[in-house]
Amino acid sequence: MSQKVSKAFKQSGVIPYRVNNGRIEILLITSRDRRHWVIPKGGIPNGMSPPDSAAKEAWEEAGVIGQVDVKKLGSYKYRKRGKIYQVHMYLMPVEMVCEEYPEVGKRQRQWLEVTKAVRLVKKASLKRMILKGFFQTKLRSYALPLLKINLRLSLLTQCKHCGLILALYPQLKKHL
Repeated sequence: MSQKVSKAFKQSGVIPYRVNNGRIEILLITSRDRRHWVIPKGGIPNGMSPPDSAAKEAWEEAGVIGQVDVKKLGSYKYRKRGKIYQVHMYLMPVEMVCEEYPEVGKRQRQWLEVTKAVRLVKKASLKRMILKGFFQTKLRSYALPLLKINLRLSLLTQCKHCGLILALYPQLKKHL
């Protein structure tokens, strides 16, 4: 007897970020029930590209506008109400923060340094995506000068889940 493989529903999500006083911050929002801190994400409408859909979600759910990086950061899966979702993730430098936006009354939003954001996010797969975005790809140029100053080989730690080298923030090990 064969088992039916359930199809994952495709979504796109975005990690909105800014540099504030030389520190990288990301914008987290609450889920609609306000119980969990998440990133803007949602279904990809027919005829819309995943990066454009991610930009739409950033505006609707978080009230932020920016140019979404067209290169996919990666993807993660999660299960909700018996369905499997696959979220294609993108980075977006925030150019404008609006006070009025479609879901302003339904969600909270908060700018956080990456390490604090990782602590607040519940899903391990999303934690890994945030770390990948900020320590391995686009924003590594912010980390490299600090590595040159502070790096000792004894401080290098590798994440068992995704292979990230955690040299700057070994305290993140307990959150992965």
